[in-house]
Amino acid sequence: MSLFTEHLAETLIVIGLILLAVEILVLGFSTFVLFFLGLAALVTGGLMYISLVPATLFGAMGSMAVLTALLAVVLWKPLKRIQADTAPKEVTSDLIGHRFYLPEALMPGQSITYRYSGINWNVRSKEPVAAKQEVEVTRVSVGELEVRLVQGG
Repeated sequence: MSLFTEHLAETLIVIGLILLAVEILVLGFSTFVLFFLGLAALVTGGLMYISLVPATLFGAMGSMAVLTALLAVVLWKPLKRIQADTAPKEVTSDLIGHRFYLPEALMPGQSITYRYSGINWNVRSKEPVAAKQEVEVTRVSVGELEVRLVQGG
């Protein structure tokens, strides 16, 4: 324990790096708590290293608490904005291109149920398709297949 208190600045820098690594690599930057604590530990360790904060446990805890709160207040909204600015991704699936015969007729704006691979899928089409026609999956979303008529099918 004395090794950590004798080298408190270096210990805080290492702890800060570990917290940042866990937040980014393990949690995928999904929570900001460890990020703020890690940054506060890095800054506190740096301030202790240049003797602006006393190298005591009380100084470390006080500085960490103040810096964590300050960083959270200052960085919360910009980080949430960055996290929310993700473009929706089009779903890619092995089902796209899958062909099958419709068990019943399908009209645009309507859906039918098709059981495939143990799952009941809602099947939709932008064009009318008669029963027993071959269709191909063009788009997949949760529980839903969009199909088109196979030409010559």
